Amino acid sequence: MKKVSIVLFLATLFFACSKNAVTGRKQLKLFPESVLQDQALTEYRSFLSTNKVLSENVNKDAVMVRRVGLRISKCITDYYTAKGLGKELENYKWEFKLVDNKEVNAWCMPGGKVVVYTGLLAVTQNEAALAVVMGHEITHAVAHHGNERISQVAIAEGFEVAGNIFTSGNQKANRLFNNIFAPAAQVGVLLPNSRKQELEADRYGLNFAAMSGYNPNEAIPFWKRMSQAGGQKPLEFLATHPSDDRRIAELQRFMPEALSYYKPIGSR
Repeated sequence: MKKVSIVLFLATLFFACSKNAVTGRKQLKLFPESVLQDQALTEYRSFLSTNKVLSENVNKDAVMVRRVGLRISKCITDYYTAKGLGKELENYKWEFKLVDNKEVNAWCMPGGKVVVYTGLLAVTQNEAALAVVMGHEITHAVAHHGNERISQVAIAEGFEVAGNIFTSGNQKANRLFNNIFAPAAQVGVLLPNSRKQELEADRYGLNFAAMSGYNPNEAIPFWKRMSQAGGQKPLEFLATHPSDDRRIAELQRFMPEALSYYKPIGSR
């Protein structure tokens, strides 16, 4: 019986590994996106109900967040459609909210629910830098980084969790999801993802911002400001994010690709 379980376990891992059609990287994805999106919607609504959401009717920064989000989401949708991948985003119902919170933070949940904290705007300082951050966070969602991470944690905690994730109301599944996506579980200034995922989100987020008409060069001074704004940070191998120096170096390496997509707003 134990051997059968091991075979089933390995078979599931084999079939759950798939190649991401956009990034080209193989990913472990144990769960249907619909399951994560349903759970994300619940957590998103709960978050909004307990935080101060700034109205676009009275706050120009909230208007900016929505404007940037709509531009990026349209470009991403067009990009995926052009590659014949439109079905991947067909269940995305985009929303963009600005909340009154001093944390330097932003996140995007599966299904396209995006939240920016007012504390981030003091560091972005301009719309293009905000677009770079929002492109980064949205990439985490559309590149299925959450599914990948929650699958890795499920494997680490035992195959039983992976099997039970589909069970409605399962406490282990709910706890697992909350540990990955709930804003209260975040580490540092952005969602806790592996360094590989972070650099992937940097690259494609930069491209998506550029496609949307925002100057990707703004990413470099933004991350320099982030570096100066932060306190003492752990060594990179102990952190979930790349070091600031490495991140800036990689962004500079990604820049020619992003600039190839860049057409300033109003020039098209």
